[in-house]
Parts: sequence; structure tokens; C-alpha cells
Amino acid sequence: MNKTARQVVKIVESSVPARLDALPWSPFHVRVIVALGITWVLDGLEVTLAGAVSGALKASPSLALSDAQVGLSASAYLTGAVVGALLFGWLTDLFGRKRLFFVTLGVYIFGTGATAFSDDFHTFALCRFITGAGIGGEYSAINSAIQELIPARYRGRTDLGVNGSFWLGAMLGAIASSLLLQPGRLPADVGWRLAFGSGAVLGLGIVFLRRSLPESPRWLLLHGRTEEAERIAATVENEVRGRVTASASEPRLRLRIRARSVSFVDLGVSLFRLYPRRTVLGLVLMTAQAFCYNAIFFTYALVLGRFYAVPPEAVGWYLLPFAVSNFLGPLVLGRYFDTWGRRQMISTTYAVSGLLLAVTAALFAAGLLSAATQTVAWTLVFFFASAAASSAYLVVSESFPVEIRALCIALFFALGTAIGGIGAPSLFAVLIGSGEPAAIAWGYALGAILMLAAAAVAFKLGLAAEGKPLEQIARPLSCVDAVE
Repeated sequence: MNKTARQVVKIVESSVPARLDALPWSPFHVRVIVALGITWVLDGLEVTLAGAVSGALKASPSLALSDAQVGLSASAYLTGAVVGALLFGWLTDLFGRKRLFFVTLGVYIFGTGATAFSDDFHTFALCRFITGAGIGGEYSAINSAIQELIPARYRGRTDLGVNGSFWLGAMLGAIASSLLLQPGRLPADVGWRLAFGSGAVLGLGIVFLRRSLPESPRWLLLHGRTEEAERIAATVENEVRGRVTASASEPRLRLRIRARSVSFVDLGVSLFRLYPRRTVLGLVLMTAQAFCYNAIFFTYALVLGRFYAVPPEAVGWYLLPFAVSNFLGPLVLGRYFDTWGRRQMISTTYAVSGLLLAVTAALFAAGLLSAATQTVAWTLVFFFASAAASSAYLVVSESFPVEIRALCIALFFALGTAIGGIGAPSLFAVLIGSGEPAAIAWGYALGAILMLAAAAVAFKLGLAAEGKPLEQIARPLSCVDAVE
């Protein structure tokens, strides 16, 4: 019996991971970033539209949403993102990165397209849930693929830049909402519909961008598809260097092909027995940034309207500098995550953003801010907070074994969003509805406390993952030291 069991064990050896990490930056990597990183542009577009058109949704003859319903619809989007991340994250590890990033994109296109045709609150909230499910699924599938295709020495700045591209979508959403919601330009019930419909049109274009991208060779190796992984690696090497670089001197990974799929037992073993400190770190970072962002960004339009009398059609112009700052933060600071180090930069960006948020809360409570100065304050806060939030995704996507990478990304995104994000928009909608600046300031202060606490945890538990291969940071569950 034991002899038979040993005979059916298949072990593969490959230098593909080392060869992928050794590649210089190339047009291939740019294509990966553009075709897959567009996910964050879509999410930024959706979140910005939801915030910028909140006034139009309340004024819509068919929807006529209340402040509370605007907050609930935002929570529906986030709930969908949680469910989608968990479902599609599991499927991504099971069926591959490439299959799932087409499925999740299709769910997104359907959801945001259907949103444009909503005629009541319940339909609108359901469509936002479906849209969120598509985006949540994208996070796990796309983060996995990017991590596994980008060379190790570029992984930190690339991951931060990709996550920061959320704010390119925010800029598009801010501009589109300002143009489409201009009084007299379109009927009151048409502008917001076109705004959401624009996301579906953009999504259809992305389908064609992704057609030429390969499956992750690392995922293929885990499933015994060695020849296919070698062929993809050779194709990429030929494109980048004009030659195949496989040699006997390169580190070779030995993997046992598992007879069964990765299970939730494997997930639990990795999270709680092999890497418990990383589990705490990832959960704290994701929760803090989720609360901070979802609480403030989803309800900023409501704050501008209620406290500064900014009309709905002008909200987008206040969101634009906010979005620019959020995009520039990861872009400018990202390289230091690869040079100065993960632990140092993560703790610094969380701490600085928490301190600046606390100062902004105090100024708001004292009535010392105008619509313009409030926007300037958020612009400064989120230059650092955007890099901090992006680094949370970097941590959870590189800290666990490749077999459960997508599921881990999904789980941490889901838990962080559920704990820190889903209730935040609804909470702040209620605080805003009270009309009391002090109540809202206490909400901002809570966000500051969470960011500062996350900074302390990152300083204590942070990893020195800069420049290291993924297999060195977290040994694959299927890895063996010698052929058995």
C-alpha cells in the first residue's frame, strides 16, 4: 500500500520562478500592469461615481434616495465585494488566474450596466451588490497574477502603483459626474444613469486587453502543467531578452503535485499555525485602511453638500484634487518600499496619515475648515494614506504560499472590509444626517486611531520582503527538499 502510494506521487522541478524574477522590466510587464491593473481604475470609477452622484440619486424622480439609503447602497457594494472576493478567490486558486479574471470582469460589466437601469432603491442596491461582487473577485484574481508575473525587485513599487491606479478611475468618475450632472445638460434621471453605464463600456474594452495575457506559470507548476509553464516562460524570455535563459545554475523549485485541491484546512494551517504573526498584521492593516477610506470617501459628497452647500454638479471638482493626491502617493513613495524596506515604509505611511487625520478632525470640529480647505486637508492626508492602503494589499498578497494566495487576498480583503468598511458608510451617513460637526469629527478620530494602531503593529510585525522571491517569503505548501 505504501509502495503504491509512493509510486503515484509526482514531483516536478523547474527554474521558471527564478527565471521570471530575473527578467528586466519590459513591455510585457507593462502590458500585464495595464490589462490587469485596470481593475483598480474600475473600482475607483465605481466608488467615485457612487459618492459624486449621491446628490443626483436623492434628486432623481425615480429613486429619490435618502441620506441613509445612499449609505446603505454603498454598504451593499462593499458587501458584494466581500462575497465576491471569497467566492472568486477560492475559484481562482482552483481553476487558475486567467479564467477567473474574465469571469469577474463579466460580473462587473453586468452589475454596473444593470445599475444604470435601476428604478427603485432595492433594485439599485442589488445591482450595486453585484457590481461589488465583480470588483471583489477581481482583487483576488488580479493581485495573484500580478504578484506571480512581476520580477521580485520591482514587486513593491509595482503593486503600490497598480493599487494606486484606483485613483485614475476616481479622476475619471469625478470628471464624468461633473459633466453629466451639469444642470440643464441632461434630464435629472439620465445623467447618473449614463455615469454608471460608462463603467460597463470601459469594462467591455478591457476584455480585449486581457486576451493576450498568459496564465500564471507558477500556478501551472502547482497543477503539474510543467510543459505549459516552461513554454510561457520561454515565450516571455524570448520577447524580453530575445533568448531563453534556462540553465542548470539557476535555483530550481521542487514541487509535489497534490492529489487533491487546496482546502480550507490548508488555509487554516497557513494562517494560524505557519504564519500567525502575518495573519495579525494583514488583518490589522486591511481593517484600518478599509474603515478610513470607506467612511470618508463614500460620504465626502454628503459632507460637502450638508456643511458647505456644494451643489451636486460641483462635487466632482472637489474630488478631483483628492484623487490626484491619492494617485501620486503610491507612485512617488512606492520605490522606497523596495529600497528602504517594507516594514519601515508601511509603519511610516500609516502613522503619518493617522496623525494628519487627527488634526483634520480637530479642525473640522472647531469649524475652521471651508469646502476648499477641507479638500486640501484630505489631499494631504491621503497622499500618505493611499500608499499605506496599497501596502496592505502588498503584504497579504506576498506573505502566504502560492497555493492559497488568491484565497488569502480574498479572505483579508473580505474580513478587513467587513470589520472596517461595510458599516463605515452607513455610520457616517447617520453622523452626517445629525448635522453635528462634533459627531462627524469623532468618526474621523476613530479612523485616525485605527491608522496609528496599524502603524504600531506594522512596526512590530512587519516583514523584510523587499527584493525576495515569493517562494522565499512563503515556502509553497507543495515544496519538497528532495525527490522522494
